[in-house]
Amino acid sequence: MSKQQAQGFQQSLGLLDNPIITGLWQVADIERGGQLLDRDTAANELVQYANDGYACFDMADHYGSAELIAGAARAKLIEQDNTQVIPSLLTKWCPQPHECTPEAVRRGIQERRERLNVDTIDLLQLHWWSFDHPGYIDVMDTLMTLKQEGWIQHIGLTNFDTDHLKVLLSCGHEVASNQVCLSVLDPRALGDLSALCAQTDVKLLAYGTLAGGFLSAKWLDKPEPDAVPDWSKMKYQRFISAVGGWNVFQSMLHTLDAIAKRHRVSISNVATRWVLEQAAVAGVIVGARLTEYQHRDDNKILLSFQLTDEDHEDINESIKQLRRIDGDCGTEYRRPPFLTASGDLSDHLEQLPPVFKKMAVPGKPKRFRISSGSEFEPICGYSRAVRDGDRIIVSGTTATHGIDRVIGSNDIQTQTVYILDKISASLTSLGASMNDVIRTRIYLKDANQWEPVSRVHGRYFAQCLPANTLVEVSNLVGDYDVEIEAEAIVL
Repeated sequence: MSKQQAQGFQQSLGLLDNPIITGLWQVADIERGGQLLDRDTAANELVQYANDGYACFDMADHYGSAELIAGAARAKLIEQDNTQVIPSLLTKWCPQPHECTPEAVRRGIQERRERLNVDTIDLLQLHWWSFDHPGYIDVMDTLMTLKQEGWIQHIGLTNFDTDHLKVLLSCGHEVASNQVCLSVLDPRALGDLSALCAQTDVKLLAYGTLAGGFLSAKWLDKPEPDAVPDWSKMKYQRFISAVGGWNVFQSMLHTLDAIAKRHRVSISNVATRWVLEQAAVAGVIVGARLTEYQHRDDNKILLSFQLTDEDHEDINESIKQLRRIDGDCGTEYRRPPFLTASGDLSDHLEQLPPVFKKMAVPGKPKRFRISSGSEFEPICGYSRAVRDGDRIIVSGTTATHGIDRVIGSNDIQTQTVYILDKISASLTSLGASMNDVIRTRIYLKDANQWEPVSRVHGRYFAQCLPANTLVEVSNLVGDYDVEIEAEAIVL
């Protein structure tokens, strides 16, 4: 996406005038007991948000009745002929891996259109649970088609890390935005992800900017609560623990409080303003608990001031005292520690179907194999991977998607990401994981390309640190720069 397209994206959603996005995640929390919000009452509240200049509402397929409420609010504004304040509707689709066929994608997006009562979704954002499952590439292929057909104005992502955003960009997919957690407590997005955004003009939409409300004067010099009432605080109390605990959090609050006093604004204003002033950020998502309370007037204040260099220096010094949250953006949804409202997604992830079907080998009771469906496997007489007892051997793996599609052509780092996802999927399908790997072998066309490959390898195997061999070879079959094989033992 070009810089001009990025500005067009922000302009079309109304983010250039007001980059504060009203988040509706907490509708699901309010409705978790089974009692739905009164749609008319909740929609009237969103009408007030729109009339007050809040141009974007953000929701998802699993945010309770949020899509229905937002659709009803939009209809009310149209009925009032108040077209100047028609809000942009941003929603997410969070499919399961088997929902990657064109037909399944169409059904999923059509349901979003019907619930929002729109022909064209302003921003459709894709969340994908496990990158072992490569179907997210197929989903994006269909989303691109639906964009061309007018079903979607902009395509975005949510909780995609740097590596997998790059995979999609290498496939030629048009990605307008990536919605990720970003706050003074969690600045992960300001590293590699922001660097990639600077190169590609993909914009970040930031949630968690107020840590579920913890980044406010309400919690300054207060003891840590034993229990919190809502999902949002359940989630971000785990973030506070991950960055060093309540005392470290209080130190950050004091820093923000001192800056707030200098500008005569609130702690929440300062925390949100800091996120808005990051170069890659196009908008910040501030949650609303419809029918309970709203902070529209206070949120507007953050558009009336800017942080000074001294303010940024003070916040950066305070950030240095925090323990960095593990992984890249979105890691908390895919591996422990799960920093989510429920606190543990392992059961959910374990229920995802394996990528490859495990097959018994006749006459060998302890031997199993998997096939990727490649036309070359029966011709050449090999399997994607074989398990014999506790030992698993994964064949040389390239960045081949489907039958013959090369992922990351001329980008060896992206090829490596896709390959290691494929190896992980192979191991999982045979009852193992990447932490069971004891050896990897890497074959390069050009040994000078060792560093980008090795850095990706280091991210995937940071815990188990297998034995490794890296060699240059004269050539590889096909349009590939790297091939990797692996061996694991399950204890």
